[in-house]
Amino acid sequence: MERIGIIGGGSFGSALADIIGHKGLPVSLWFRTPESAAAFNDTHENRKYLPGFPLSSNITATSDLREASQGCRVLLMCVPSTHFRSVAHRLGEWLDGSQILVSTTKGIEAHTFQLMTEILREETPCLKIGALSGPNLAKEIAAKMPSGTVIASRYDEVIQEVQNLLSCSYFRVYSSRDVRGVELGGVLKNIYAIATGLAAAMKVGDNTRGMLLTRGLAEMSRFAEKFGANPMTFLGLAGVGDLVTTAGSPLSRNFRVGYLIGQGKTLQEAVQEVGDVAEGGHTVGVVFEKARELGINMHILKGLHALLFENKPLSTVLQDLMAVPQMEDVEFAHRVTGGENH
Repeated sequence: MERIGIIGGGSFGSALADIIGHKGLPVSLWFRTPESAAAFNDTHENRKYLPGFPLSSNITATSDLREASQGCRVLLMCVPSTHFRSVAHRLGEWLDGSQILVSTTKGIEAHTFQLMTEILREETPCLKIGALSGPNLAKEIAAKMPSGTVIASRYDEVIQEVQNLLSCSYFRVYSSRDVRGVELGGVLKNIYAIATGLAAAMKVGDNTRGMLLTRGLAEMSRFAEKFGANPMTFLGLAGVGDLVTTAGSPLSRNFRVGYLIGQGKTLQEAVQEVGDVAEGGHTVGVVFEKARELGINMHILKGLHALLFENKPLSTVLQDLMAVPQMEDVEFAHRVTGGENH
């Protein structure tokens, strides 16, 4: 049987490997260090990122990218955005272009403002590329709680292959052609997860949380439309689904970062305490600069940036947010916008 390659031994990569492995398929799971790979092969447990969850015996860990990709027709990239390009570049040396390559990383590259699928096109010879995103807390997936995700691609083959690989009794895989919308949903919701974590630490009411989530969703779709995405994508799992989950769960790394900031920690202190990859802090700075450059109104983002990077007092940020001019609630309700397929 053809092996499936999972590049990245974090919590989500391990959870996906477990789904595939329990279908009886051999899986290569790539870890950054030989020590991590050896520890996994000894115990079949990812004790750093998914402690307490025994994973499929069909998974074999390795720290060799050539070994991880050899004989694999489908590879899932589960690497943090800060290391994504370097790993993709190294992986590209071992691919012939016929493989299906799917990003699961919810991030954006700072200096290029490129999404992960765009980096895969630049750094590998593969054409059949897709993006997987949705409300996917890895510990809940590993615990086999009912969950859903979205696979987005230009190619029917990519969509069908990923649906066949990952669909099971507790994991549903829906499809989309709006690759950019699905990717941007995963990127942008991290910003508002920090904001809601901060609000939770301040013990605000449910009214405030509801307003934060819906106005955050409006900012997400407004920003994404400028980049060719379909704002309607944000009504699905990759948009509102991911936002509600990430912005309300203590399992969410970005929510926890926001909560710690609300308790008086700096961004750096909060990220260190969470001890895992939280893309949101990095995303706030990158998206803020792009929104300012393009003149996109994102008032919650602006306030969060002022708090995290401009040393503005929280009380002043809140006053500024409540003084924002009132506008139409659902700005896309009176027109139909088609997202360009990317």
